[in-house]
Amino acid sequence: MSKEMLNELGQINIADEVVGIIAGKAASECYGLVGMAARRLQDGIAQLLGQDNLNRGVEVAITEDGVNITLYIIVQYGVRISEVAHNVMERVRYALDSMVGLHINRIDVVVQGVRVVAKQDQDVKKRVV
Repeated sequence: MSKEMLNELGQINIADEVVGIIAGKAASECYGLVGMAARRLQDGIAQLLGQDNLNRGVEVAITEDGVNITLYIIVQYGVRISEVAHNVMERVRYALDSMVGLHINRIDVVVQGVRVVAKQDQDVKKRVV
């Protein structure tokens, strides 16, 4: 299903996959997030998805009154999970509102796992940012 919007120039259709990619990209930029996880746990192990599969860790349900989003994430060991989840919710809400102009009803965050990030990976992130 896609979201249809009408304006004075015509009709705009936004696919679920586009909303999922925007949400996944916005979430992946949050501090404390290691990455997006697959929606299903296989043998109790959360699968970390690469940058090409950001929308696979996102479920999008577009209804007539707005959008419901569920994000499956893996957080970094040692961070406050509730703060990371809150930051992810706020960043996704802002990104979708500013880029697409969608009304967000609900954003759910499902933490699929916790990973220890190697010190060298943290140093690389600091230099890139």
